[in-house]
Amino acid sequence: MNLDTVLEREPSPVPHRQRADRDLDLLEALRLHDPAAAERLVTTYGDRAFRLATSITGSEQDAEEVVQDAFWAVVRKIDTFRGESAFGSWLYRIVANAAYQKLRGQRSRGRDLSLDEVLPSFDAWGGHVSPMADWSARVDDPSVQTELRAALTSAINELSPASRTVLVLRDVEGQSTLAIAEALGLSVTAVKSRVHRARLFLRKQLGEVMTTLDATAATPCES
Repeated sequence: MNLDTVLEREPSPVPHRQRADRDLDLLEALRLHDPAAAERLVTTYGDRAFRLATSITGSEQDAEEVVQDAFWAVVRKIDTFRGESAFGSWLYRIVANAAYQKLRGQRSRGRDLSLDEVLPSFDAWGGHVSPMADWSARVDDPSVQTELRAALTSAINELSPASRTVLVLRDVEGQSTLAIAEALGLSVTAVKSRVHRARLFLRKQLGEVMTTLDATAATPCES
C-alpha cells in the first residue's frame, strides 16, 4: 500500500475531538496553502513522528527520510483529510505506513526471519511443549537491564517488517488493532497474530539472555 492509498483511506471515526479541535488552525493553514503551514506541521508533530519512524525502521537516517516523505504527502494531499478521525491519528498512520514500506523495501533484499524456526513449540492444546521460565520479576534489576535492553533491540531488529511494525504500533504507540490493520492494509486477524507471535519471540529471546546471565552469575570465580 503506497502513501497515496493511505491518504485516501481514513480510519474509522474515533472519539479524539480534543486533538482535532486543537489542529483546526493548522488544518486551515494547510488547506489554504499557507507558506508557513509546513513549518507549523513539523513543529507540532515532527518529534513524535520521528520517534515513531525511528522505532519502526531502527535508523535515524531512514526515519528522517520517512518523515520528510510522509509530511510532504500530507501537505500535498491535505484535501483528502475528511475529519472523520483526529488529524494527528491520520498523520501518524501515514508515517507508520511510510516507515513500514521503507523497512519492507530494505528487507526484500535479504531473508526475513521465519518465526516458525525460532518460536517455542506448542502442543495440540496450545501449551508450550517446553516450559518457559518466568524471569519477569527481574526486569527491574539494574544489574541485568543493560543486557536486556541490548537483547530486546537485537530481537526487534530480527522481526519481519510487518511483525516489527505492528509490535511498535501496538505496544509502544498503544494503537488499536483496528487502526493498525487499516494503516498497514492488513486484516485484524493478521495484526493480532503477528503481535502475539512477535511477543512470544521477544520473550523467548530475552529468556535465553536471562538464562545465560543466571548461569554466569552461578559460576564460581576462579581465585
